[in-house]
Amino acid sequence: MSWAPDSRVLDHCIERYIRANPNSARQLEWAARVMPGGNTRSVLFYEPFPLVMSAGKGCFLDDVDGHCYIDFLAEYTAALYGHSHPVITHALTKAMANGLNLSAHNELEARLATLIVERFGCIEQTRFTNSGTEANLLALAAAKAYTGREAIIAFNGGYHGGVLSFAGPATKMNVPHRMHMADYNDLCSVERLLAEHPGECAAILVEPMLGAGGCICAEDGFLEGLRALSQAYGALLIFDEVMTSRLAPGGLQEKLGVTPDLMTLGKYLGGGMPCGMLGGRRDIMAQFDPRQGSLSHAGTFNNNVLTMAAGIAGLEQVYTRAEAIRLNARGDLLRGQLNEVLAHMPMQFTGQGSVMNLHPTALPIRRPADSPTDRNSLRDLFFFHLLECGIYSARRGLLVLSLPLTERELTLLVTATQSFVDRYGGVLTAD
Repeated sequence: MSWAPDSRVLDHCIERYIRANPNSARQLEWAARVMPGGNTRSVLFYEPFPLVMSAGKGCFLDDVDGHCYIDFLAEYTAALYGHSHPVITHALTKAMANGLNLSAHNELEARLATLIVERFGCIEQTRFTNSGTEANLLALAAAKAYTGREAIIAFNGGYHGGVLSFAGPATKMNVPHRMHMADYNDLCSVERLLAEHPGECAAILVEPMLGAGGCICAEDGFLEGLRALSQAYGALLIFDEVMTSRLAPGGLQEKLGVTPDLMTLGKYLGGGMPCGMLGGRRDIMAQFDPRQGSLSHAGTFNNNVLTMAAGIAGLEQVYTRAEAIRLNARGDLLRGQLNEVLAHMPMQFTGQGSVMNLHPTALPIRRPADSPTDRNSLRDLFFFHLLECGIYSARRGLLVLSLPLTERELTLLVTATQSFVDRYGGVLTAD
């Protein structure tokens, strides 16, 4: 039996949204003349049209129709520090005064690299990129060059950037690596692929918690099993922690006690500026050493002073190890409160720490396929309800905590969730 809201209920909610946001609609119509669909970043679009924001401060966003929202999306985990954090703003202002692009090595890059090596235990050396996508591409190149093998094992529902996306049907946007797809939380599927392709697999690429795939946690023993299998079959283990590195002081690899060979990073670690990082074992990273290595890695803005300065300020002064523990404890408490409110609905939040995702089912979720797509209207209704309550999130159900959020904002989210249950709990229909 599948539960969903009466279609008229969602239709009425969307009609209210359209009436409340005429300026966003007009802005998208204007933008569509010069950009396909008015869009240059696919994840931001949703029907009937997305909101257009005009400003942000702390944990709040203003849109072009004059509404103010509590930001519970936090730039898909990148805006850990909120909007215009004074420490980050000061660091950026100081960096800009000394020249944006110096055409050379600068004093900041080694400082940020040192902080990264000190914070993430598996990283002996690191290299900067402009995005998490680039970092993952660099990791796969490094693994293939190091092992002399060509194939990669990844996981259905995983997301490692716009050109390494494995949710849904195959896409022409993906880089044409030789990929073998396993199922998340299923060690047997991984071992079967390794046995079927002996000596072919350069690496196992995995998120220690699926991010865009629905904030699905790795079960006990799964990552440890991947570590053992990779060593047994001569493949490298790569943790994509672009999203999850914020979930513990040293990332989930520290919290879970599993050490990968390589680790990719991004999002908040540039202080809100574009960034990505690849780090890991010294012998693997040595391939990029221009004095002796065989791999060339270009990128005009890899060491740009804005990202370096903002990243240093954030790690040294704001997101300390103690602050990471505090924020993620708040997230765990909040997720428990939300699930308690939703206890009598076919809905639940999964995730850990400061990142969580809503699923339209109360059944256990071990992999993305366990989240029923035929109930997305229930999740849509929750999204539009939160907007009416002044709370901004992702339509797919993603909620993310940022540092400026106070207990007041967290309480407002719980209250809005309770009002959703009170308002719509009686209009669900079985089909």
